[in-house]
Amino acid sequence: MSDIKLYSTSTCPFCVKAKALLSNKGLQYTEINVGEEVERMHEMIERSGNRTVPQIFINNKSVGGFDELAQLIANGNLPHMNS
Repeated sequence: MSDIKLYSTSTCPFCVKAKALLSNKGLQYTEINVGEEVERMHEMIERSGNRTVPQIFINNKSVGGFDELAQLIANGNLPHMNS
C-alpha cells in the first residue's frame, strides 16, 4: 500500500472532498491538519511550494490538490495504490 499524506484544515471544503474521495476508494491516508498544527504549515509549503490546502503526497511525491487527485483517479493513474 502506498503512503498517502494529506495536508488540510478543518474548514476547507476541498480537503473534505479529497478525504471523502480517498475513503470512497478504500485508500488509507495520514491527515496533517495545518490549522491545528501551525508549525506543519511551513513543512507543507517547503515540500509542495504551495500555501493552499489540500496538498496531497503519494509516496513522498506531490500530486497537488483535490482537482489533481480527482484527475489521477479518473484517469486510473494513481501510482501503485494497491501494491
